[in-house]
Amino acid sequence: MTIQEAIEARHSVRAYKDQPLTEDVIKVLNEKIAELNKLGNLHIQLILNEPKAFQGKLAKYGKFSGVGNYLVMAGKKADDLNERVGYYGEQLVLLAQTLGLNTCWVGLSYSKVPGTYVLEEGEKIACYIALGYGETQGVGHKVKTVEQVSNASDVTPSWFKKGVEAALLAPTAVNQQKFSFELAGRKNGRPQVIAKKGFSMIGYAQLDLGIAKYHFEVGAGKENFEWA
Repeated sequence: MTIQEAIEARHSVRAYKDQPLTEDVIKVLNEKIAELNKLGNLHIQLILNEPKAFQGKLAKYGKFSGVGNYLVMAGKKADDLNERVGYYGEQLVLLAQTLGLNTCWVGLSYSKVPGTYVLEEGEKIACYIALGYGETQGVGHKVKTVEQVSNASDVTPSWFKKGVEAALLAPTAVNQQKFSFELAGRKNGRPQVIAKKGFSMIGYAQLDLGIAKYHFEVGAGKENFEWA
């Protein structure tokens, strides 16, 4: 499965089987986590066979069940932390999909279990990502149109439209899709794309923007543009 195929196949899953991750899968995930922690200046941690974080009232309210493996998405406090967590975390989510796993971004429906993770001075947890072998493959949700979230037109390059289409398949908090993309001319001969987050009463718009930006890059091809 390619990353583009993973984007199209992946849906949020909240119920998981009592099936441990294989050693090969754990190795691949940990290698990618080490790479992304370095690239994104993050402190992502894979927690295995630990069910307590998803057994509280919040988890039941969020309809989670059987979650025994998850990613703690942490990093040093910064204005752009949530965007980086979204951008690099979604790379792990899509990698997990290619490995036959299912996932769900979790903003509130979890408990922080002491001793399961490590935070260095100045670090904070942005969110968790549940992962494992799902009871189902999840279901898709209604998405906005390309025109609603971008300035695409009849003369817009196909790569831009493909990028927006991929971004529209990105998971966002309660499917709010509070982001937009604008093709904004050229700089040094390179097409420029502006990505913006919209206002959200729910929050998580910055994290959602990071996720959507990675999807856009996959769909559009990073060689075709630069972020303005």
